[in-house]
Amino acid sequence: MEQVDPREIQMLRMYLSEYGQQMEILSGQLNMIEQQRLESAAAVESIRALEQSEDRIVLLPIGGGAVVRAQVLDPGHVMVNIGADVIVERTGADAVEYLQDRITELEALGKQVSGSIEQLRGQVNEISRRLEAAYRQAQAAQAGQGGS
Repeated sequence: MEQVDPREIQMLRMYLSEYGQQMEILSGQLNMIEQQRLESAAAVESIRALEQSEDRIVLLPIGGGAVVRAQVLDPGHVMVNIGADVIVERTGADAVEYLQDRITELEALGKQVSGSIEQLRGQVNEISRRLEAAYRQAQAAQAGQGGS
């Protein structure tokens, strides 16, 4: 019976650990992407509701779980962060369109990250099968030596 190379087992364990870490990082990124998508969708709903509101009263969070009622003076214009802390003024319709485009991009990015996670999961499963086979082979070799 062929002996199991301990270096192969060590290498497989190392790959398993690295892939596990990569999956954790990608899962964190996927959670952030989903959070940004949900925030953008909520913003779209808020802009639309504000445009239809007669009194233009909103609840404005001020921190610590506290909110105040505030009246929006110009509901037809929205300040939008377009990245790198750059904020531009847009009409409500333009802001909604921009945010919907962002949602579409985030969904596509989420699919890519999910695909990468699935690919890593497949590699982890393959490595786990190889490790299990190596352990069984090592146990069989040990049992064969003990029985001689």
